[in-house]
Amino acid sequence: MASQLQQYINQTFEVAPDTARRLETAFVDEFLPKGEFFTRIGSYHNRLSFLHEGYIRVYAEPDGKDITQWISSPGEFITDLSALIFRRPARWHIQALTDCQLFTMPQETYLQMEERMPDWPQIEKAFIAKCFLLLEDRVFSFLSMTAEERFRQLMDRSPGLFNQVPLQYIASMLGMTPETLSRLRRKTTS
Repeated sequence: MASQLQQYINQTFEVAPDTARRLETAFVDEFLPKGEFFTRIGSYHNRLSFLHEGYIRVYAEPDGKDITQWISSPGEFITDLSALIFRRPARWHIQALTDCQLFTMPQETYLQMEERMPDWPQIEKAFIAKCFLLLEDRVFSFLSMTAEERFRQLMDRSPGLFNQVPLQYIASMLGMTPETLSRLRRKTTS
């Protein structure tokens, strides 16, 4: 029986089950307690993780304003891509909002994957393309959807988020005030 990580790798990157099994061996179990940082802005320590359980927030505080860029839910990968691939200082704080169970590939392992797996360039290309498509979808939703449409889309995609994550972080991620988010929630529950 394939593990959740193998299944996710297989579905996301459309690789054969034996490739997913080999890729899974590059990941190690990691526990990140609530409130702990996965990485902080400016740090060089980075890794690629698959979030098995819990919620993690990606954010920054430009000019003292707290802005949530993303909240990762179970079944998603989490990293600071710039730090992981280009070895630059992390651009985001990444912090556990709940206790989190992760499968983690250390940066050193990530950088050695091409030597370990001949098909790694195709897998990595698919991973980066998926990250880019997600970014494109988020930008397009901000340009083309109303606040209510963005809210409903997130509710459909990740309803558990609203019971586990402080609403001000969800509102920030959706580009709205907490008051607007509360109004939209009331409207959908009535």
